[in-house]
Amino acid sequence: MTALTKYDRLEAAGLWRAAPDQQRIDVIVSLGDATLTIKDTRDQALAHWSLAVIARSNPGKRPALFHPEGDTTETLEIPTDEDEMIRAIEKLRKAVERARPKKGRLRGFLTLALLTAGVSAAIFLLPNAVVDQAIKVVPDVKRAEIGNALLTQMQRATGKPCSSPSANPALVALTRRMTLGEEPTYLAVMRAGVKEAIHIPGGVILLSRTMVEDYESPDVLAGYIIAEQVRRETRDPLRHLLESAGLVATLRLLTTSRMPESAIEDHAKQLLTEKRAPLPTPALLARFETLEIPSSTYGYAVDVTGELTLPLIEGDPLAGATQEPVLPDSAWVRLQAICEG
Repeated sequence: MTALTKYDRLEAAGLWRAAPDQQRIDVIVSLGDATLTIKDTRDQALAHWSLAVIARSNPGKRPALFHPEGDTTETLEIPTDEDEMIRAIEKLRKAVERARPKKGRLRGFLTLALLTAGVSAAIFLLPNAVVDQAIKVVPDVKRAEIGNALLTQMQRATGKPCSSPSANPALVALTRRMTLGEEPTYLAVMRAGVKEAIHIPGGVILLSRTMVEDYESPDVLAGYIIAEQVRRETRDPLRHLLESAGLVATLRLLTTSRMPESAIEDHAKQLLTEKRAPLPTPALLARFETLEIPSSTYGYAVDVTGELTLPLIEGDPLAGATQEPVLPDSAWVRLQAICEG
């Protein structure tokens, strides 16, 4: 029995605060496959925290205070009498820590590769080979760490993710609606700096507040999320980082399990400013169809004339079909106000 399955479906009471200027509210905390879910007393989800990035601000003390790693403004207090939940979270945090790559784990592989590769071949092939190896061996826990580090750097330009007690359940509902069986998707609406949408390692997709505020229908926002999901499938975000950071930074990740801070900082800036590559239309249409979301609405949002996105408009898999709404109207209205707090 793993540490995670042992505590499956464990629930406890707690006090959650979305930001320092907001009131703490009574919540129910439950452990899931990869997340800690925070719900209000009406069973409405307020937040999802990845188990890989939960930090504790007062180790060994009670009541226990937790927060997402790198963001101490959002807090969760577990009272002293919820001892089983506190011990469960601590055990899972230790399990995550043990799963992190240890220094020197891949040193033997790299030494062998360097010794056996010819010098002339290594000049051209070694960087790609090392990146390929890193993609294979870096665990999900480390990917989430790297994504969190990138988000922390990007917040210098974007500010912290928008959060509102009334809107957070709608964001959680949208996250569930847009997530299939592959890598989980975690959505964050940013106040500034993000043009449309950006994905980073760990399954996180950052959304511009304009995507939420400027459209009458959530179908447009869903389209931009789909585009980032397809972009993530087309090019692994960790590969994008490593190829941008270079061989030395990749070797450092493999041998010390750490990325240079300068590489994280440079890539954060790159993600906010780089021109996005076009995406394959068949892959986009396939995902629109799977999620049962019309592609034409997104197509017209990208190009109001429809000329540049004609394949998405004419190939809409839901054209003429009855569609389940991405979000109920009431939830969409609340989500549109998520950055007003």
